[in-house]
Amino acid sequence: MSVFMRSFRSGDRVEKSQTVKLKRAYIRDPSKLSKLQRSFENGPPHPRSPPTASEVGSLTSPIVTFTVGREGRLFAAHEDVLALSPVFSAACRSQLVAQSKRIDLPDEEPEIFSCVLEYLYKGDYYPRLLHRKRHNSWELEDAVVNSPNPQNPIGGRGSVEATTYISAVGEHLLKDTVIYCAAEKYGLEELKRLALRKQGLQSGIEVATILRSARYAYDNTPDSDSRLRAHYLALIIRCRKTFKRSGTMQLEMESGGKLFFDLFVALCNHVDDIVDMGNSRSPKTI
Repeated sequence: MSVFMRSFRSGDRVEKSQTVKLKRAYIRDPSKLSKLQRSFENGPPHPRSPPTASEVGSLTSPIVTFTVGREGRLFAAHEDVLALSPVFSAACRSQLVAQSKRIDLPDEEPEIFSCVLEYLYKGDYYPRLLHRKRHNSWELEDAVVNSPNPQNPIGGRGSVEATTYISAVGEHLLKDTVIYCAAEKYGLEELKRLALRKQGLQSGIEVATILRSARYAYDNTPDSDSRLRAHYLALIIRCRKTFKRSGTMQLEMESGGKLFFDLFVALCNHVDDIVDMGNSRSPKTI
């Protein structure tokens, strides 16, 4: 899904720009609006899994060693599995890696890279996304189903933390957002869909964490990204009453940035479309 983006051309309306896109049809039709809102609550359809290691015959291919993060944690993976990523595939074909069978990723987070490798081998990463056929619903592995504890609500991640510490930021961020950005970097479109789907199942996340994660998403995705950025804009608009009361939100707005310009534009468009729908239902006068 794309996002609204307009620039000022007149004093009474925000006009359309080409930076970020979202079709107005979803806002003009109330039924489509509710469908759009549900899509951000429930996430996109379950993505297709990549071929497993056995399916690509990768268990007999050469092994490449990775040195990851500031502490230089070691990981190993088969070349045929890495070939599922166009970025890793190109790296493995380079003369240096072809000879040394070693790749250094000093700026990558070991926990995130571990999830990427798990996805390449298994088509998912822990906690796995589970489909409950009886209710035709999705949930995360080990998620709490009926928790009386408001601090651990239904739809949460259970015993698995929704956030992870990112050393480059010095803060905890939503793990699925960071994985989405890693998938963007390594050219793994299906992993991006999976990470966004999982993030849509999260609940009870603090405003400060959402805003930090949104900033990270903007810093680590291209302007053409129309999924993760749209997810955060729609989330803030949908929960605007909570964000309106947040002191953290006020400080973030004062510091500015592209995220909040996009948010402002999206809110303007949202109000415009509500007015348009109201006018279309009013009796026309001659």
